[in-house]
Formats: sequence, structure tokens, C-alpha cells
Amino acid sequence: MVRKALLKPREVSAAWPDEVLDDPVFESIRRYVVALQEAIGDRSIRAAKEVAGVDYSTLQAVLAGDAWPDSITVARTEEGFGARLWHGPVGLPED
Repeated sequence: MVRKALLKPREVSAAWPDEVLDDPVFESIRRYVVALQEAIGDRSIRAAKEVAGVDYSTLQAVLAGDAWPDSITVARTEEGFGARLWHGPVGLPED
């Protein structure tokens, strides 16, 4: 069976990550990326990688919309920045 290729984030939205998305899965991840940008703030990506414990290339790809963040990246960035960045699926009720 041929597996359909997953679109990159920047292929889901031309304005990634600045445009709110109708798809709740993509919107959940978009919100994480926006929260990550806010956590990084004025730091360079090189400085942010030291805080987050995530490779420069991973941060760069996630922020640019070239890769989807995985659970390790989410967990490390939350731990490193000391903030909740992933708020779960937008389609589910808040805790």
C-alpha cells in the first residue's frame, strides 16, 4: 500500500503559523509553534537551543514550517522554557 505523504506545515497554510486553521489537528500544532515563538522571544535560535535542549536544525525547521514538532521536541521546549507550550487538541474541552 502506498502511503500518502504528509504535507509540511507551510504547505497547509501560506501564512503559517500566522493564520488560524479550520482543521483542529493542524490548529493545535500551529498554536504550539506560536507559543514557541513567544517563548523564544528576542533570543536567537542558537540561544534558544541552549535553553530548550533541542537541536538548532529542529527548532529552525519547526519555526519555518518545514517540519512537524514531535513529542520529544514539545516536552524539551516546555521543560527548557518552563512554560506550557502545547495545550492539547483544540477539538477537546479544556481541563
